[in-house]
Amino acid sequence: MKIKLIDFGVAENRRPYRPHDNDAGADVYMPYELTLKPGEIAKIPLGFGIEVPDGYVGFVFPRSSMAVKGLVCELPPVDSGYRGEIHAILSNVSDAEQTIHKDARIGQLIITPVIIADYVLSHGEQRGTGAFGSTGV
Repeated sequence: MKIKLIDFGVAENRRPYRPHDNDAGADVYMPYELTLKPGEIAKIPLGFGIEVPDGYVGFVFPRSSMAVKGLVCELPPVDSGYRGEIHAILSNVSDAEQTIHKDARIGQLIITPVIIADYVLSHGEQRGTGAFGSTGV
């Protein structure tokens, strides 16, 4: 699937990148150096947006090598109608100060199918707990 990038100033060599053809996520990069104290959260502009097709959603997932140190990406969805700049939301859940260097890989952009729910008050007739012929057959 091809996903159109929207340029918000990202350098060509810092666009989402999948090192291997079968990688689920594309690496995204830190645009500047930042130190997060324990419990701090930062909203990091990534310099690009994406055009996600209807029926899909994007997420910036944590990288395992950062998560094991206590630096995780939160998972707000990138909806199909959103055309603004994408941000990574980084949280320091460790008990130590963490420095993220410029150009470090900070997350993995993943596009996945999503079921669009229709929320209703009534869902029709409820199925009972009976089995084996309880419907009259």
